Amino acid sequence: MAVDTNLLVYAEGVNGAEKKKHALEILKALPRSSVSIPIQVLGELFQVLVRKANRSPQQARNAILTWGDAFPLTDTTKSVILAAAELAPTHRLSFWDAVILASAAESDCRLLLSEDLQPGFTWHGVTVTNPFAASRHPLLESLLRS
Repeated sequence: MAVDTNLLVYAEGVNGAEKKKHALEILKALPRSSVSIPIQVLGELFQVLVRKANRSPQQARNAILTWGDAFPLTDTTKSVILAAAELAPTHRLSFWDAVILASAAESDCRLLLSEDLQPGFTWHGVTVTNPFAASRHPLLESLLRS
């Protein structure tokens, strides 16, 4: 499974202590071997930490290095960009959200944990699920319980 930017933003405490606690609980409960972070997510996290959270570029850099060490990363390849260029207008997604989804698909992920994208949307075998929803996707629930 892949994680979207909002999960890491919350884990960094940008939107309050309660969201941070919940995000960290989810991330800690997931088996590291089953989670990946698209490179695009780290770029977006850097921007949010500097622009919204008023962290220094060095602090934001340290955060993205830490997350990059904690979970495997998935590259933004030429095929990801081409798929995103087709996916974005076809399904009315932002290009950068489409890059994240296409990266997850190229990495054979089954779930993309995102609060921003439409829950239940499936593309090339990747289903978007909101990890903060009261009713979670069965695969996510199973991983969180194990």
